[in-house]
Amino acid sequence: MSNLEYRLSVAEERKLLVIIRVEPGCLGPDGADHIEGFCQLAQLAFEPRYAGIIRWQVVPRYDKSLPELQYLMANKNLAHEQVEKVLDFINLSLDDFEIETGDRLSMLIDKTLRR
Repeated sequence: MSNLEYRLSVAEERKLLVIIRVEPGCLGPDGADHIEGFCQLAQLAFEPRYAGIIRWQVVPRYDKSLPELQYLMANKNLAHEQVEKVLDFINLSLDDFEIETGDRLSMLIDKTLRR
């Protein structure tokens, strides 16, 4: 954890919750058989990122009506403008944050598919 992240550490209930929903199909034709385990491993990979202000939840995306990325605080959905204000504390734009998150997820998927 960087000094900036340490100084910005907040109580768990005040952290930004980022829910990442992963499509089973991204793991190949039998992805549905592996998605639960993949999400558990991805959860471990994401947890340390910005741990002072962000909580992560990586889950399968069985319901396609739900967004791939969802942002909540105190059990309330946040609009993108609200998320941008939170991310401003760690000098990230929402666009950069979503690109970084997507890249990290893609890397984990690639590693899983190579096994």
